[in-house]
Parts: sequence; structure tokens; C-alpha cells
Amino acid sequence: MNYIFAVCSIVASLMFTGCDDFFAPDTDDTLAADDYISTLTEVYTGYIGIITKLQAVGDKSIYLTDMRGDLLEPTETSSSELIALYNYNASLEGNPYADPAGYYEVIIACNDYLDNLRTFRKEKPELVNDERFDAIESLTLRVKVWAYLTLAEIYGQAVWFDDSMLQIQDLTDTSKFKLMSLDEIVDKCMDLLDNGDASTDFINGKLTFSWYEWLDPETALADSDYRYWDYMTPPYDGLMAKLCLWKGASLQGAGRYDEARKYYQMCVDLMQEALNTVISDESKNYYYLPTAATPGNYARLWDNPEPHAREVVCAIIYDYKRNQTNHLLYHFSSEYPNKYLLRPCMDIVEGRLENNAFNPGYSADKRPSVICAGRGGKPFLAKYRPIGSTRRPDPFQDDVHIYLFRATEYHFFLMEALNALGRFSAADALLNAGIKEDHFVKNADGDMDKDEDGYGTPIAGFEGFNNDWTSQASWGTRKYPHMGIRGCFGLTNRKMNLSSDISDDESNLMELMRENDLAILDEELIEFAGEGKVYPCMIRVARRWGNGAYDAAIISERVAPKYGADAPEMKAKIESQFFVPWDLKLR
Repeated sequence: MNYIFAVCSIVASLMFTGCDDFFAPDTDDTLAADDYISTLTEVYTGYIGIITKLQAVGDKSIYLTDMRGDLLEPTETSSSELIALYNYNASLEGNPYADPAGYYEVIIACNDYLDNLRTFRKEKPELVNDERFDAIESLTLRVKVWAYLTLAEIYGQAVWFDDSMLQIQDLTDTSKFKLMSLDEIVDKCMDLLDNGDASTDFINGKLTFSWYEWLDPETALADSDYRYWDYMTPPYDGLMAKLCLWKGASLQGAGRYDEARKYYQMCVDLMQEALNTVISDESKNYYYLPTAATPGNYARLWDNPEPHAREVVCAIIYDYKRNQTNHLLYHFSSEYPNKYLLRPCMDIVEGRLENNAFNPGYSADKRPSVICAGRGGKPFLAKYRPIGSTRRPDPFQDDVHIYLFRATEYHFFLMEALNALGRFSAADALLNAGIKEDHFVKNADGDMDKDEDGYGTPIAGFEGFNNDWTSQASWGTRKYPHMGIRGCFGLTNRKMNLSSDISDDESNLMELMRENDLAILDEELIEFAGEGKVYPCMIRVARRWGNGAYDAAIISERVAPKYGADAPEMKAKIESQFFVPWDLKLR
């Protein structure tokens, strides 16, 4: 940690760029702390400095967690640092992949920006639009929460601090620096999102703001680069929903299920509101829904000139022509000049993704061919440069966007929370065949009973859904109704328990819930393969069923098989070290 803050303090001042240079940042061009934010221009160029820090860590969790997850393995040309992660080495000192410094740089950038923004507001009130500046502080707070939650999910702990880091400080000062566990980070982030703190003048993380509408409203949205800025800030609803799932899992794992239900319900409410808002928009006929259009669009999620409109909630965007790149193709592509360091394990691809026992009806599934291509010679993770790519026709174009939150991920958040509430039929519908007209009350003629606004009444267990998910939308007939995560690909249903009678014996109910939780997790192994999302999901499910600790066998049973003959040895390693080990040296 001494090393982390020594590095971070050097780069703490944010980038001083012009608006036209947003897609050509010069990360060596820093502004002295005593000059920082003196004009309105620097208010928004300072925020872009935070975004460039996000860009720098956008791909990090993919290598760091998926290498330790169920799918990826090193190639013959891989590096010793990646192999150390793959082998669950107990000591990762000096390993650049394991080093959390980049995430702390994001946090430092946020703290510094908030501190200087508050100073600007006090010294130049005549230039300040309070509503706008409150919203900018709210956006910054959400980036900070995202960074801390990501650290907690990967390392199981993090050092919390709110001060600007403009010089190396004594890290033993517990009044400024506190080492927190994952549970403590979750609590702190939830409180910060809902209430703010002194570092934001108690402005919370709920406020919305459009850079495009402020800076470029006269340009058509499709022609404005500023629309990208709005994509890059993590949303309140996605952050809080994920935090609620972690909080619920922690409480339930500690035997406090009645308390956990409150947080699962909060997650359901947040996700239904967010999804319903988009799904009920007549102009967005198949946005935020798994539909008949999904199979033909799946590869394009990563192959569009910008994040796919039907799927994007929040994404980090790059442009290699302006020196903005990540290293996804460098790691995964077998084409020169890339290094082909990581690949899908074919035993897992063939034994799970392309196996009826794990993925029923897999032959109809379009996802495995996007996950793994080039199988005869060099299998590679194809998500980031799909076959037939028009976005990246050349193998050196390392500018694929990275989704921090996808609409499909919102469906999984909702599914996980519904199952944890015992609402098994609704969770099953989301996963398998979809939300249907049959999930709404019928009139005497057998038709959906709609009110004067065109909305039907959901049957018991489907509260919070509306008929805009179905072909009988309130505004007419929906061309692309919800078909379920698996149903949209024409797959056989994944087995889910449907008995949700709360009067059932509690231990029996919990066992049914656990089986469903694992079924949802197994679908995530397919849907989010190679995106840096799966391993934290495994840890969260392990926490929910750990009886006060973690049921680490849930993780090892899914990860160890890729090690072949070494699986028994690796199972023990995984179960003792599922968080990335990194000595913070905080004394």
C-alpha cells in the first residue's frame, strides 16, 4: 500500500485537456494542485481526467478474475504473471495484474476532483449552477463507489480514504485511512450513495445529469461525442442493486434471512423500475429485453461502433485512432501483432457450453461460438473481435468498449433477488421462457384485463412487472416481446424449482432456493464469459450459502475442472484463496 500511494500521489492531479481532446487524452499533461479548477472549462475537463483513469482499469478485472475463473487458461506464449494468477499462487508481490493501484488512482482522482470542485463553488459562486454542480458531484461519487465495490469484490478488502492525495502521507493514520472488509465496504458504499458525506457536502449518488445536454445540445445526439460521456458513469440503480445483493447474501449467510429480505426487495424494486422505464418506451421496441432479435445481435454487442443501444447501461469507450486502447485483443487474439496470452479451455467449452447436461439444447445457442472461435488451431475468446468484424477489421485495433453494466445483467440481478425472496416462478420466467400474457389477470373473455391506461394486473408472484414486457403492450402490440434469457435462443429450460409456498418447511424452502441460485449462476457462466463479471458472482453465491463464512466449494466445483489432473490439488487452493491475495502493508 505504501507503493500504491507513492505511485498514486504522483498522478493525483487530474488531466488538463480541451473538450476536443477527450478521445485523445495526454496522461502526462497534469495540472498543479494549486491551479486546479479555476474556470468552468476545467470543471468538465477535470471530470474527463476521472474517466481516463476508468479507461486505464477497464480491462483489468477481466484478466484478474477470469484467469482465476472457470473458463480461461494460459497459452504456450503466456506470461509468468498470468500463470501465477492461474495457479492461485499465494504470493503475487510485484505482479502487475494483481496490483490494485489503478483502482486507487480512480479513487484519488475522484477525491481530488470533489475537493477542488467544492473550493471552486465557494470561491466563484457567480459561475455556479447549483443543480448542475450537485449532479456532477453525484456522478463523481458513483465512480468512487464503483471503484471501491470492484476492489472489494476482487480483493475482499480495501483501504477507505476521502482526502485528496497530493503528497505521500503516513498510512498508519487511522483517522484518514481505514482498512475495511468487503462487508464494511458494502455498508459504506450504500450509505454514501443514499446520503453522501462531508466530501460531497452530503450530496447523494442519485442525481442524474447529461453532459450532452449541457455542452452540445444543438448537435444531433448521434453526431455528438458528448453522448459517450453519459455512457461512462456507473448508474445509481445498478450500483445499489448489486450492493443490495451483497448485503442480502452477507445477512442470509449469517443466518439473518428475515433482515436480508429487505435488501433483496430493494434490489427488485430498483431493477423493475429501471427496466420498466425503458421497456415501456414505445420507441424502444426491443431495448433491454431478451427477444427474438437477441441471437442476431449477440456478437454485435461488442462489435458496434459504439455500445449496443439495446443492451448498454454503462460502458467504458475507447478509440485507438486517438491512442485510447485497452489490451483485450493483445491478450486474446492469435493474430499478429497480438500476443495470444489467454484462451478458452476447450475441456470447459465442450464439457459445459456445448453439453446438454450443463446447457440443455445447446445446439441452438449462439453464445458459445462468440465465446470460443478458431478451435481447430488456436481457440480464442471471440467476443472482442467476432468473426466477420466490421468494427475491428484489423487485429491491432484494441478499442473494444467494456460494459460495466449490461441490460441483461439487470435481468440477472432481478432474477437473483426474486429467487432469494422465494418468488421462484418469476425468476424462472426471466431465466427460461419469458414474461407472458398468462402472468397477468384475464377477464371473462380470457383476454388480458387492462385498465384505461392499457395496463394489466400481474398475477400473484409477478408483482412489479407490466404487460409492456409482453406482446400486449400498453401502447399497442409489441413486436419483440420478452422471451427469457434462454428462451430467446430457443434453448431448453434450465431446471428451476417452482414451489414457493412460504408455509413450506423453511429448511426445504432454503434448499429449493439454493438449487435455483446455483442454476442462475451456471447460466451466468455462459452469458458473461470473459467479461470480468462471473467470479464475483460465484463469491457472492458462496457467501449466501456459507453459514457464517463462504461455501467455497461452490467456487471450486466450477473452477477446478479446467485444471484436469491437477483439479484435486487446485480445489484446495481455490477454497482457501478465492480473493486475490495482495499485502496492503497497512500497519
